[in-house]
Amino acid sequence: MKDMQAQLEKLQRDSAECALIRDLATDPKKRELFARLADHLAVLASAVEQAIGESAGGEISPDLPPRP
Repeated sequence: MKDMQAQLEKLQRDSAECALIRDLATDPKKRELFARLADHLAVLASAVEQAIGESAGGEISPDLPPRP
């Protein structure tokens, strides 16, 4: 579980860094590239967060409906 949490935090940091680079980029192609990277990493982080929530019984996944 600690490994998954560490991966989640890394993906979140990487996504934030890509978003920062996107905001600082002056080249439109680079801006688009880093925007896509930031979005993709955010989706991956969300998937890891969901997996952590499922393995912990749904405690960490606020975006998911409650289990029946």
